[in-house]
Amino acid sequence: MTTYTATSYDQLPIIDLSAADRGPQARSLLHAQLHSAAHDVGFFQLVGHGVTRAETDALLTAMRAFFALPEADRLALDNVGSPHFRGYTRTGDERTGGARDWRDQLDIGAERPARTPGPGEPPYWWLQGPNQWPAALPELRTAALAWIDRLSEVAHRLLHELLTAIGAPADFYDPVFGPHAHPHLKLVRYPGSADDGTGQGVGAHKDYGFLTLLLQDTVGGLQVQREDGRFHDVPPLEGAFVVNLGELLEVATNGYLLATNHRVVSPPGATERFSVPFFYNPRLDAKIAPLPFPHAATAPGMTTDPTNPLYAEYGYNELKGKLRAHPLVAQRHHGNLLTPA
Repeated sequence: MTTYTATSYDQLPIIDLSAADRGPQARSLLHAQLHSAAHDVGFFQLVGHGVTRAETDALLTAMRAFFALPEADRLALDNVGSPHFRGYTRTGDERTGGARDWRDQLDIGAERPARTPGPGEPPYWWLQGPNQWPAALPELRTAALAWIDRLSEVAHRLLHELLTAIGAPADFYDPVFGPHAHPHLKLVRYPGSADDGTGQGVGAHKDYGFLTLLLQDTVGGLQVQREDGRFHDVPPLEGAFVVNLGELLEVATNGYLLATNHRVVSPPGATERFSVPFFYNPRLDAKIAPLPFPHAATAPGMTTDPTNPLYAEYGYNELKGKLRAHPLVAQRHHGNLLTPA
């Protein structure tokens, strides 16, 4: 059984994005801090992002109202009914590293019509499709889609500053985003400790897009693997987003920028924890070209994991992850894509 312990460690680096608007000296310091955080840690706390308390409260209020709905109302949105992996996942139905995650959640993406892959088309087009919304809570749709738009703006700006910080063209990856980007939002509740004592809120993993911006409450439980190889607590910071780099940035920079393992330990007893991760992802059909930047020659190479091959075409990465994480959806809708055990 996995033992979930963490060593005390200083807070993650704190990056103030508003420094980009305070003149050349402040922006230069921002770039130095951002470069170090992305190269050395792969995680940081982002403040000065411009998202207001009112915007945050609108989302959190609608989210708490969703999880307060009767279970039957939430299960009416069961993602097992969606070939696009959208909707509600009941506690224990998602898997990370083959083990059960003790949380329930609502998965939301860009609101687009279903796309069924035609003959010869990549199967990742199944990931495009409509969301599932509770009829009793129309404000959730409004708040969630507004959040996707707002955080896409923040992530776009942050990516430009990050690329500038390492000496790359700021707009190099703009063509793989645009109106057909594939953002992903999770509304997550950790209901407390599982009755079997495993402690896995969500198992150790890396994200497979470009950037993740996480809004977490004050309960805590997020842990990041630091350079000593151990998992360390990330103390909640009021008004900040916890940002981590996804595997695509590690691939793009040949390992110079880090995608870092992280996990969530279940809160003690019956304590609830709420979190809202937003994943800034490119188009499904985007091919991620290597990033031209001055440190490319000193890049250490990507970390390799034979159980987790990385693909240059983004959609294959996400589909691989979804098939693993949601076995009930995969078995019902995508049995032909599953590898025999």
